[in-house]
Amino acid sequence: MSLVAGGDLATRAEQVLAFASTNPVAAAVGVIALLVVFSVGVIAYRYLTRTPGDRLQSVLGACEAVAVLMHPNPDPDAMSSALAVERLASAVGTDATLYYTGEIRRPENRAFETVLDIDISRIETRGDIEEEEIILVDHNEARGFPGAGGIDPLAVVDHHPGDGTGEEFTDVRPDVGACATIFAEYFESLDWEFYEVNTAVTDGGVNTNALPDDTVPSHLATGLIYGIQSDTRSLTNGCAADDFAAAAYLYEGMDPDLLNRIANPQIDAEVLEVKARAITSRIVKTPFAYSDVGEVSNTDAIPQAADELETLEGVSAVVVLGECNGTIRIAGRSRDDRVHIGRVIESVVSEIPMGEGGGHARMGGGQIPVEYMAGIGPSSGISREDLRQRVFEAMSGER
Repeated sequence: MSLVAGGDLATRAEQVLAFASTNPVAAAVGVIALLVVFSVGVIAYRYLTRTPGDRLQSVLGACEAVAVLMHPNPDPDAMSSALAVERLASAVGTDATLYYTGEIRRPENRAFETVLDIDISRIETRGDIEEEEIILVDHNEARGFPGAGGIDPLAVVDHHPGDGTGEEFTDVRPDVGACATIFAEYFESLDWEFYEVNTAVTDGGVNTNALPDDTVPSHLATGLIYGIQSDTRSLTNGCAADDFAAAAYLYEGMDPDLLNRIANPQIDAEVLEVKARAITSRIVKTPFAYSDVGEVSNTDAIPQAADELETLEGVSAVVVLGECNGTIRIAGRSRDDRVHIGRVIESVVSEIPMGEGGGHARMGGGQIPVEYMAGIGPSSGISREDLRQRVFEAMSGER
């Protein structure tokens, strides 16, 4: 019997039943095939419509424990992002340990760590990380310590340009101003509620495992909103609509007192001295400025000096450098649409062995070992005067 097109629904139903009664095997195969197609379609639909936050939490939930690795010398954006991963992990029963290399020296960074009582571990080598699975936040390729190059992260969440990816999850968005923005979006898409933690500073820190499920505690909302503010200069530089939306979302759950304590810490005396040296020793070739502040013990004073120097009238882009423990540290800032400061610094250090540099259009940094500037290795060396000339050429678009 053949099923012919045409006829009303009742006639077609009779034809189908008649076909099934005379060809039971073929009918069963057809039904199974339809069920398989339907099931695959449902699975594909559910997978394609899952939010990034849901997918990251699924990846975390498949692990017993994860390491959350921040970039060297972590800032509030990195620390708040790491706290966000810890919160997502704890909600699915996964232990998370936060790690960093380098130092936390900048006043607001130290205040951020202290006020929020963040439990983080400083490492020196890859061997110091006990967990097998590693999550990278606020950078997409591990760097700055022995063994970093061998790390193959399980997941990566970042807002910096780069080619680093995670084995199971990657969310890299260079178009947003802060990594914290991405995590705020995750929590909002998961429809989590805000939860007020009366005191963020306790003897043992905030026990995330004791918090109600599917909640964003106030100390985390505060940390995320300050992470956005610090990386976008209070939503005035290098930000996108997503950053404003994230800040608006987090505002409901943040603690104003905690935010004030983080944002207004006491300032280290050396920072003030380095800022003064940056201003008095500046060299200006309008509209660009350059300053070498010499020896420093607090490397975070260098980017703060760059922030200060950029506010001078008539200056639209600046580079400040200083020396600490045999390394030239470079910080750049730009308000000039013609000057992508990250690329400027990258081009300046690219020909120097072991030199590193890069960043965003508005903010960048780098470092050069002093011994390589002196000519150790395959290069003939470069003087500080030559380095200054390269910086001005790069800012002027001549390199």
